[in-house]
Amino acid sequence: MPALICGSLAFDTITTYPGRFAEQILPEQMHILNLSFLVPTLRREFGGCAGNIAYTLQALGGESVVMAALGSDGGEYLTRMKGWGADTSLVMVDEASYTAQAMIITDVQNNQITAFHPGAMQNAHQAKVPARADLKIGIISPDGREAMGEHAEQMHAAGIPFIFDPGQQLPMFDGPALRRMVEIASWVAVNDYEGRILCERIGTDLAGLSRSNLKGVVVTLGERGCEIWTDGERREVPGVAAREVVDPTGCGDSFRAALLYGLERGWDLERCAALGNRIGALKIASKGGQNHAVDRAALGL
Repeated sequence: MPALICGSLAFDTITTYPGRFAEQILPEQMHILNLSFLVPTLRREFGGCAGNIAYTLQALGGESVVMAALGSDGGEYLTRMKGWGADTSLVMVDEASYTAQAMIITDVQNNQITAFHPGAMQNAHQAKVPARADLKIGIISPDGREAMGEHAEQMHAAGIPFIFDPGQQLPMFDGPALRRMVEIASWVAVNDYEGRILCERIGTDLAGLSRSNLKGVVVTLGERGCEIWTDGERREVPGVAAREVVDPTGCGDSFRAALLYGLERGWDLERCAALGNRIGALKIASKGGQNHAVDRAALGL
């Protein structure tokens, strides 16, 4: 059964700063911050959370239905997704806007600074979750604020269990809005920083969050793997050493694709997370969020 993937489609302009951001930031001068980074390398990639998740899910052998917005410049992206075999029938094209674009600078420690132009993503709420019996699982990944809230409510009304993945859009939601998203979600997936903010705004901790209606909470920890919380209990799922560390862009999205793949097949959360760690280590060895090859046989799939 296909997974409904709600989120952004974007073009990523990715640059690398051959130093450490921390060396250029003077804490006592934060009130007049004015920085310029020389970035000798630059490339343009297909990105956005929905696109990255769909790419890896299709590569794993899963099926994806992408619900997102493209701008007038998004024709090549639409063709690309169709080439994977993804269902793009719910992708809307806003001819009055450009496709969303992220401008990313990564330093030698894989810290990132990102500027994001939302473009057509701001109108993604105009697409509606359809009445389709084949949609058995979904994900609300970073998208326009209205789209995330409305699509979550629509999935809930349609009886589609979903992962709530607030990501970089987390600051856009206040406590009551986040509490509602958690109430209607089946799982929450965050990194450790996002997990702290989410719990602070809702007024709980990870143990308390996992004791709610949720089937589980997954907190990614980078190279250390992840932790999963169910019914107030914490379990660590160790990380997988990467063959090479090239680019962290899209690692979280590839991890979430693995969650969807496993959950749709009825796997327990720990097994899903273990696959996610393996896929994340695979992705970080490639540039961009949609260039890694997935050897299903080597993964035992």
